[in-house]
Amino acid sequence: MLMLLLAPIPAFAVNPDEVLADPVLEQRARTLSAELRCMVCQNQSIDDSNAELARDLRLVVRERLVDGDSDEQVLDYVVSRYGEFVLLKPRLSAKTLILWGAPAALALVALIVAVFYARRRANDRDPAEKLSAEEEARLGRLMDGE
Repeated sequence: MLMLLLAPIPAFAVNPDEVLADPVLEQRARTLSAELRCMVCQNQSIDDSNAELARDLRLVVRERLVDGDSDEQVLDYVVSRYGEFVLLKPRLSAKTLILWGAPAALALVALIVAVFYARRRANDRDPAEKLSAEEEARLGRLMDGE
């Protein structure tokens, strides 16, 4: 019971004067606001942020929805003004594939280089290079403690 009382309750930053009268549009606005990053806080969505810029973005989202824009059009509009960074979940594109694929590709290249290097080192050892009889005798004396 004590844990429930002490658990943090999420504080939503949407002010009552921002809420749309149409509950369907308001739900769409909330969903879109949860997908957009606050450019001031950077680790919060604009739905959770109290920053002025986040408030302005929430209002822009609501205005665009009231004007009849689809969710995708609203996101495209905001991205055109602020760049892909404004999206909390970046879209799948060539840039993001390179970004996420580069570490795996580099690890694969490093593994291949390591395997070739290890094989080359193993092949560089010439088994014909044995100790002479004199060297073997000296080694035997050293190992016997003489």
